[in-house]
Amino acid sequence: MTLVINLACKIVAVLLFSSSKWTAAAFFFGPDAYLAYHLFVPSAQGLVRVWTRVDSGRREVWLTIDDGPDERDTPRILDVLEQHGARATFFLVGERAARHPELISEIVRRGHEVAHHTHTHPVGTFWAATPSRVARELDDCLAVLATAGVRPRWFRAPAGIKNLFLRPALGGRGLACVAWSVRGFDSVSRDPEQVAARILSRVGPGAIILLHEGANLDPRVRVEAISRVLAGLRIRNLDCVLPLEGQLR
Repeated sequence: MTLVINLACKIVAVLLFSSSKWTAAAFFFGPDAYLAYHLFVPSAQGLVRVWTRVDSGRREVWLTIDDGPDERDTPRILDVLEQHGARATFFLVGERAARHPELISEIVRRGHEVAHHTHTHPVGTFWAATPSRVARELDDCLAVLATAGVRPRWFRAPAGIKNLFLRPALGGRGLACVAWSVRGFDSVSRDPEQVAARILSRVGPGAIILLHEGANLDPRVRVEAISRVLAGLRIRNLDCVLPLEGQLR
């Protein structure tokens, strides 16, 4: 519907150009800004339904960890989660999961959840991908996860950047799009304490927390930021749980 509105406004702009150039310009360029908002803002709802919070009625949050699995980080994160009695959802990149199928199984074995984060993590180009490219990103990752007996429920676009063809592609594969409500910017920070402080200053019941793993993070932040966030959540009596589908909003 967003794309249809965009095209309709451009037609109106052409029709108005001879009589009112300023009005025509507004009709021509205004919808582009609207479309860009829904493509690039992770919580925007215009292109696909995006879940951003959990409604459980209890002091619970959903901890999500993107960009794995990582042979160095994932085992240590699993240990930290166990120490804190926490559960998390790992949004895995298919081509990385293909290199470490044993980590997919280990995540599940230890009581956590595996979700879909595209196959190649094309953060710079996913927004402009063709329908066939979107399908490959989804299907190739699904095939990798299936080798470990995993059928994910959740999908997260790279950096939360969506695509015009994402809604039908996800619907046809039984995937729901998940964003977040709190993040620590651990992928650009060098200080795990600052990462934890950003999250803990904003977190509350129902939050979806975004953190990352892997070599793209500063070595001082890897795993340590997650450990500090978990310690802070415990002090605040907030439990990390895996939500049911009906609890998302």
